[in-house]
Amino acid sequence: MVAVLALLFGVPWWTLLGSGNDWPTGVFVTGTVIFAVALAAFPVLMFTGHGRNHRDGAAVVADTTLGVIWVLFVQSLFGQVLTLLLWAFGVGAPARSRIATVVVAVVSLVLLLWGYAEARRVPRVRRVDVTVPRLGRGLDGLRLVLLTDTHYGPIDRSRWSRRVTEVVNTLDADVVAHTGDIADGEVAQRRTQAAPLADIRASMARVYVTGNHEYFSGAQRWVEHMASLGWEALHNRYVEVTRDGATLIIAGVDDRTAAGSGVPGHHADHEAALAGADPSLPILLLAHQPAQITGAIAHGVDLQISGHTHGGQIWPFHYLVRLDQPVLQGLSRHSDRTQLYTSRGTGFWGPPFRVFAPSEITLLTLHAAP
Repeated sequence: MVAVLALLFGVPWWTLLGSGNDWPTGVFVTGTVIFAVALAAFPVLMFTGHGRNHRDGAAVVADTTLGVIWVLFVQSLFGQVLTLLLWAFGVGAPARSRIATVVVAVVSLVLLLWGYAEARRVPRVRRVDVTVPRLGRGLDGLRLVLLTDTHYGPIDRSRWSRRVTEVVNTLDADVVAHTGDIADGEVAQRRTQAAPLADIRASMARVYVTGNHEYFSGAQRWVEHMASLGWEALHNRYVEVTRDGATLIIAGVDDRTAAGSGVPGHHADHEAALAGADPSLPILLLAHQPAQITGAIAHGVDLQISGHTHGGQIWPFHYLVRLDQPVLQGLSRHSDRTQLYTSRGTGFWGPPFRVFAPSEITLLTLHAAP
């Protein structure tokens, strides 16, 4: 942790203040003090904000600092490359370092402003057609809206939540699914932000499964609260939807971190989720993490829908996500039968920025085989 923090704060400090810039002493000292204070305060604010008591003020400062320093860190690496190129083209010191510093500062500012606007906006609707060969003709054209990773948290997004509900209700959904990470915080803290979920309309079903963040924030209480809002909490269980003689099994499993959470009765259990289901019927599975696709394949699932990755949220964090997950976003095939759709997420976690990873409300239209 010390090494990571030293790199995150040290590389931008070196690029912006050291590295041959030869700034006046007052500028160098002031900048160094700012970086030192931020470095010392960051872990304290992070643990205070995201610890047991979820202190929102501290969390907002810590999360924003994390986003800013990550963007500065990445752009500072490019800045060092630019400095070398300027040196190769004969640009002298301190001009080459100051040029790189200005470029890093301007690009970082643009990315942060744009990323903030992307994170706070109501997500665009992403429309995806999925052919499910075993789907009965009566369910051809079923409209499934996927929400995930709303992460209601220390920044009050009650108005944003209401607007998301308004958008969903324009999509004429048959099924609306939420694949977890509803909130960062207990039900009592985030009740107002989550309240608009009760107004979401679906003609056949509203279904929900837990994500990993529920297990930091009272998972069972969120399961019960979603049920009180009129959602089917698919806690290792399934429901059926039927139209014109065709039936679809909609199953859900707990997040893969549930077993280690210590919450009684919570663990990902595909066997329990599909117990008693007719094996001839097509299966739609809600599972928070794309990595849970191995269980879906083993149990003959036709389509798994997931979130968790945020599409990387802030580039180039995308590449770190891929070390843990089989896909980053979009529709992918994982066996002759099993497909996976991974959403980039409806909200954001932590830093209020999205860079090259736009949020989405997903409209999946399911089609039977031609």
